[in-house]
Amino acid sequence: MGMLPPMGEIDDVVRVAFGEDGVAEVVLSRPQKLNVVNLRMRDALIEAFTAVRDFPDLGALVLRAEGAHFSAGADISEFGNAESIFEARRIRWDRDPWHLLWTLPVPKIVALHGYALGSGLEMAMLCDVRIAAHGTKVGLPETKLGMLPAAGGTRSITAWMAPSRALPFIMAGEPIDAESARILGIVDEVLPEGVDVDETAFAYARRLAGLPRVAVRAALSAAKAAHELPLREGLAAERRLAYLTDQFNYD
Repeated sequence: MGMLPPMGEIDDVVRVAFGEDGVAEVVLSRPQKLNVVNLRMRDALIEAFTAVRDFPDLGALVLRAEGAHFSAGADISEFGNAESIFEARRIRWDRDPWHLLWTLPVPKIVALHGYALGSGLEMAMLCDVRIAAHGTKVGLPETKLGMLPAAGGTRSITAWMAPSRALPFIMAGEPIDAESARILGIVDEVLPEGVDVDETAFAYARRLAGLPRVAVRAALSAAKAAHELPLREGLAAERRLAYLTDQFNYD
């Protein structure tokens, strides 16, 4: 993938770069710690996703990770370090990369491998296309630790799969293999052994970036409206987006 001069590391735990082909990448870069998400990484992800949001005429985003695992979740060594429950709550509200990721206006393809657990899986579920390497394990183990999957997990999982199937997965906290995750609707594609997941994700992203970008963004917005709005309002949003797309094409 031919890259423009990259922005480089963000606090040495996240990298972001923009390609000449209209594809950006955000890379989790804490492999020695299984890419677990600490406060530094949260802040770095906010900076990276903001850069992606503000980059002009972007076609797609690939979210991937270095090392043996995509992400083993949140850094539990930081749990309980806040001065008070109010400070902990303030930190969670002020450092929220998850809503920023979900609302990015471009298609987001995530490349999963190794462990994608807890916050790692929740991050993936906020993307639009999830591709898993052979041998990937996914899960939400928070309930085993007496906690809630609070990086969007309870909402995003139920957006992609039926609540009757999502609830046992969320409550039990047991990891499952990639093929089981595909059957449940958690991942979209599981690659055969030996096929590179990063290369596959970039190829998919380049295909999307090669399409008319106004139309792709409008389709993405309309599909999200279908999830988030009642039927009548979702159809109205689709009509508005179709009108705007037509106006752009005829201007």
